[in-house]
Amino acid sequence: MPRDAVIFDLGGVVLDSPLHAIARYEREAQIPAGFVNRVVVSTGPQGAWSRLERGELRVEEWVPEFERDCAEAGQAISAARMMEAIRGASEPRPRMIAAIRAIRVRGLRVGALTNNWVAEEPAASRLGQELRGLFDAFVESAVVGLRKPDPRIYRYACDALGVAPEASIFLDDIGANLKAARALGMHTIKVDSAEQAIAELEAVLGFPLG
Repeated sequence: MPRDAVIFDLGGVVLDSPLHAIARYEREAQIPAGFVNRVVVSTGPQGAWSRLERGELRVEEWVPEFERDCAEAGQAISAARMMEAIRGASEPRPRMIAAIRAIRVRGLRVGALTNNWVAEEPAASRLGQELRGLFDAFVESAVVGLRKPDPRIYRYACDALGVAPEASIFLDDIGANLKAARALGMHTIKVDSAEQAIAELEAVLGFPLG
């Protein structure tokens, strides 16, 4: 099937991975590896992390609530310190930026689909504005009130681009997010590195990306 659009996650795909920042924080704070992710998953849609990414909590409201979720799971953390580590890991990946531009030159639509939260700092807002210019549609969980892997947010992104899910390619670094996209008929690519993902994307699209 012809592919009319490519949809990119941001953190861990177009930007450096927040998961790496969380892992570093866990090591420095002597918290068991993977603890934070287990809390996010186990608390589900009503947990503080999910509510933050749906725009129901601002960061300052999220901090004590997520610390409470973690305490109930058996570990004391500093959510504010962890968030600082995440912010410091949000640098763009030049090869991905170049690939996005190459895709648009070929006439395909390009979208961003990210689980995020309301920006608290001017620097974060500036980065967001620069990123927006790369995409035909920019779908943020905190704005639309839905978060991956809810199937509705993938449909929202496809509708924003004017394409069917089956005609799109979706890149993400988290397996659960990719599984939900595949269930809708999207072609998916798991991003382990920019180089690996771009090579796979080139193979699907049939043209070089730089």
